[in-house]
Amino acid sequence: MVDHKFIEYLEDFVTDKRKNLFKKVLNDRTRHFTVAIEDIFQPHNSSAIVRSCDIFGIQDLHVIESKYEFYASNQVAKGAQKWIDFSLYNKQDANNTLACIDDLKSKGYQIIATTPHNESCYLQDFDISKKSAFFFGVEKQGLSEHVMNNADGFLKIPMVGFTESLNISVAVAIILQSLNDRLKKSDIDWQLSDLEKSEIYLKWLKKTIKSIKKIEAHYHEKIAIQQ
Repeated sequence: MVDHKFIEYLEDFVTDKRKNLFKKVLNDRTRHFTVAIEDIFQPHNSSAIVRSCDIFGIQDLHVIESKYEFYASNQVAKGAQKWIDFSLYNKQDANNTLACIDDLKSKGYQIIATTPHNESCYLQDFDISKKSAFFFGVEKQGLSEHVMNNADGFLKIPMVGFTESLNISVAVAIILQSLNDRLKKSDIDWQLSDLEKSEIYLKWLKKTIKSIKKIEAHYHEKIAIQQ
């Protein structure tokens, strides 16, 4: 449950401009689509992916860290990492890729591997009606066999040049831009629920307020006295 009185209390510490911006952005956020990245080792690419997720309304980013630790550079991500929800899969004694896949499937997502595989669906032909998690891997190695063997479908970007692959951050941006545009024009119920919006709004308020710990403690003390 979300404490709406607490939200109202915190709103007094935030400008109307910032509150309106939060609400506007939340109206364009979605969990109909999500992104998963597998062992991306270049911070520049990781940061650019975070930025694209924010720009195109993806609220959740799933990060598999079996070999490399994820890092988002503020200079490249432009602070976008503050507004995205991350799920990290990095246990030493587990298959983190399978853990990510199982988690996403339990939430109703179909697993879509992005790859220039011959049987891949072209981006413009992809069925956007189902909840989908798009998996991206590094350029040379691509996605692991764990993803390829457990994928519900494959997706590729049409290419007509000599080069057979795109930089991962570029591929993410192209796919999300296309899907976001089609989703907005559809009749699909792609927006966040009111509860999800309230939960994220509260997190964003707390992230933007200085001395939030003192303010939060004061609020709870006030409530305790009233009770």
